Amino acid sequence: MGKKRIYLSSPTMHGKEQEFVQEAFDTNWIAPLGPNVTAFEQEMLAYTGAGCATALSAGTAAIHLALKLLNIGPGDVVFVSDLTFSATCNPIVYEGAAPVFIDAEPDTWNMSPQALEKAFEKYPHPKAVLCAYLYGTPAKINEIMAICEKHHVPYIEDAAESLGSTYMGRHTGTLGKFGIYSFNGNKIITTSGGGMLVSDDEEAIKKALFLATQARDPARHYQHSQIGYNYRMSNVTAGIGRGQLLYMEEHKARKQAIYRQYQEAFADIPEISMNPLNPDGDANNWLSCMTIAKGSSVTPDEIMDALDAENIESRPIWKPMHEQPVFAECDFVPHNEDGSSVGSDIFARGLCLPSDIKNTPEDMELIIGIVRKCFNK
Repeated sequence: MGKKRIYLSSPTMHGKEQEFVQEAFDTNWIAPLGPNVTAFEQEMLAYTGAGCATALSAGTAAIHLALKLLNIGPGDVVFVSDLTFSATCNPIVYEGAAPVFIDAEPDTWNMSPQALEKAFEKYPHPKAVLCAYLYGTPAKINEIMAICEKHHVPYIEDAAESLGSTYMGRHTGTLGKFGIYSFNGNKIITTSGGGMLVSDDEEAIKKALFLATQARDPARHYQHSQIGYNYRMSNVTAGIGRGQLLYMEEHKARKQAIYRQYQEAFADIPEISMNPLNPDGDANNWLSCMTIAKGSSVTPDEIMDALDAENIESRPIWKPMHEQPVFAECDFVPHNEDGSSVGSDIFARGLCLPSDIKNTPEDMELIIGIVRKCFNK
């Protein structure tokens, strides 16, 4: 028999999900609308404190619709996080706009307010600022939003990784003009695949729902005056989300406990630093990450290879967008005055540790032991 597989972050089902899904089957609501969709939206609003919501097929769809609602199109500039997954940035290109990548800062690994100010000096009139909250840690949101307000530019929160995280007592995703959540299979709660767009702007969310359902005009026949999208969430997958949301705080507490366990286990190894948290927020610790000190003889690849040899999944830090071949022609604004990239340094020295909430004490002991052995500890 092979070694047990230990995952980076896999779905955790509890049984309640199946009850909501069964209800969808029993009532024949197998469609991109229905009671589960409506209830999931309302339950998410109750949990996050957002004003209005529409459930969608993916977090990427939510970002795309946010950009559409802001009339972003060809020739426009959008400032966007550099240290993130490409799904944050791709919808900008869908609309023919130009992403300008804003470097991370070392305190939270999120968008640098200093780099953002420099970006406004170079591009005075961007159409939006789109910030992702890396691995569940809130950015320096007040500083970023103050810059956006000074320049009269809307702020979009990519909270795909940070559902359940709070900043100054408020849920991430509820502070900007638009917030987006993801329920992909590896997220803190999942609908298998799915996302949600939230905003306090009720008319904007109504327009998002219209666009997400193929922009069908209110006529008896099929009439379309605008281009629409097939972005609505299924009533079946929404049922999974309703069941998952019941356990959201339990999942968050377990993720936070995993982070603390790693932090304590590596405290005596000066070469290891855990991903920083924002003292003004409460992170969901979706993924626990570490960096290795410069000059160490140990590399992230060495640790990932050692874990993989024991059938344990880990992952590199996101490769910054300005280093991606597909975005080679896009501009990048660094945090450091010498022009070097904070995000590139984090990518070169970091990795994501197994953060599955189903990890047993024995699993955690094994993972920690492997990492420590790489440092001869």
